[in-house]
Amino acid sequence: MPMVSRRSVLRTSLGLAAAGALARPYIARAEAKTATVWWTQGFVPEEDASFRSMVADYEKASGNKIDYSLIPFAPLMQKIVSAITSGEVPDVMSHDIANQTVIPQNAWHDKLVDVSDVVETQKANYLPTAYLAAQFYNSVEKKRGFYLAPFKAGVLPFHVWNSLVEKSGYKLADAPKTWDAFFDFFKPMQQKLRDQGMRGVYSLGLQPTTAGPADGNNTFHAFLIANGGNGIVTQDGRAHLDDPKVEDAVIKSLAYIANAVKGGYVPPGAVSWNDADDNNAFHAKQIVMDLDGTISTELALYHNKADYDDITTLGLPLDNSGQPTPAQLLVDGAFIPKGGKNVEVAKDFLKYVVQPQVTNAYLKAGLGRWLPVMPGLLKTDAFWLDPKDPHRLAYVTEGLVSPTVVSYPIFNPGYAEVNAQQIWGVAIADILRNGATPQAAAKTALTKVASVLARYPIAQS
Repeated sequence: MPMVSRRSVLRTSLGLAAAGALARPYIARAEAKTATVWWTQGFVPEEDASFRSMVADYEKASGNKIDYSLIPFAPLMQKIVSAITSGEVPDVMSHDIANQTVIPQNAWHDKLVDVSDVVETQKANYLPTAYLAAQFYNSVEKKRGFYLAPFKAGVLPFHVWNSLVEKSGYKLADAPKTWDAFFDFFKPMQQKLRDQGMRGVYSLGLQPTTAGPADGNNTFHAFLIANGGNGIVTQDGRAHLDDPKVEDAVIKSLAYIANAVKGGYVPPGAVSWNDADDNNAFHAKQIVMDLDGTISTELALYHNKADYDDITTLGLPLDNSGQPTPAQLLVDGAFIPKGGKNVEVAKDFLKYVVQPQVTNAYLKAGLGRWLPVMPGLLKTDAFWLDPKDPHRLAYVTEGLVSPTVVSYPIFNPGYAEVNAQQIWGVAIADILRNGATPQAAAKTALTKVASVLARYPIAQS
């Protein structure tokens, strides 16, 4: 699968500094119209303030109006699904995991507007992984098209309480450099801390959950890639479930996660965690370390300097073969459902949002919780690689400098259904609750995945 390396990023020359003022709006004031927009409410207040500022700037520049709603993560997903089902849709939708859920399926069923004309305005500026991640297969048109206007992305870094590592008698600098060994390094800390009175502490924040929607799948996929199984679905949309390398990676990944739970290194409640529960456990110092998407874990404590500075954020260790582990770049943005009343203004607004300077200002004011998808911004704004904030530096390095790969629902929309069914979490539960072997659990899971993906045949050109 395509990967983006540090070298390719450093070769990118966007000339953003020379771009000067923002491009003029695409619609004349005399034709001013209103577009309705649904947007995910931010994890920190700064994100919402940044969005409102961006909207105000657009309205001033264009003369158009944006009738927006900022809606919390879970209710917004329900609202989006209901709207597309009923046909009563807004003009623009944006959700933090839409690229993994509603976009692949609805692009397949031809329910979204192709936004190629939006994406192509910034083609030269996009990280290749992000440009690829904006393309989805339409089974009616029998081809791929752009159904996402990307302007942000996230990866999964490690979040570690440095004080707990030191209290247990260890130094984070001594952590091994390969995947399983890195996780194993934290296991003995649990007993050391319990011996000092921290009876409820656990070493690892793994998420062997079937609750979803995202974290359990993301955890498994990180292990899958670290065990050499990234080819499970390839860019042509084909699954490779009988590839011995993929099968071996699935078995090893299920085994490690399940054994960590059985060994008592993961809070027992993690088997039913939702996406916020690991953050809460980490903030309560119930877990020493966590692998979780974005730096929302750190930013929740942004105004608590002592705790903010106590956390260490780390990129991914090498995979189990000793090679760099590519991160799945989870690319997000906005999309336009068919049936909206003002596609023209919707596209105009998105063309404004994806401009490098606008994207940069929006994400930067949101404290950098989301990464830009334009690596040239790293050269023109020191904020992104500022060593004064090691959390953001590690996060940006993992997502925009180190190798990245595309998430699987982009290549085949059936994989969005695989994620929705929590097939990998169910496989782990089968090991934990029913005593299945990792080999048997893997076979059952791969059979389920094959059955789902078979319903999404992709014509090859």
